[in-house]
Amino acid sequence: MQLQEFFFNNQIDNIQISWVKEGPRMGQILLEAGANDFGGTLINESISTSAGASFGQLLKPKVIRNIIHNMGKIPAQRKSNYEIIKTFSNEDYFGDELLDISNPQDFGSYKELIKMDQFRFKNH
Repeated sequence: MQLQEFFFNNQIDNIQISWVKEGPRMGQILLEAGANDFGGTLINESISTSAGASFGQLLKPKVIRNIIHNMGKIPAQRKSNYEIIKTFSNEDYFGDELLDISNPQDFGSYKELIKMDQFRFKNH
């Protein structure tokens, strides 16, 4: 019995975990507990990072797919309305999508951004 069936009487179809806040390993545990959405790829995530989370800067899609695949589950890419765009089999979950092959340094970091005066609020 899935979490959605047991606790929510099938009123909530999807439960997303936040690897940004909990980390990849806890994300796996929460998927095993009944959640069905690992969350997505973030670049320069700042909300959780500024609140003290240490996982949210970047997790490439191929890493997310590998984490899910290693659990014996089938990774999928979806739209905002949970319509599945693509599922990833054993052979193709290591793609060469732009974010998979990009250099994380290209995106900067939240810790560096908050040091820059140009992004500070100025009350005129």
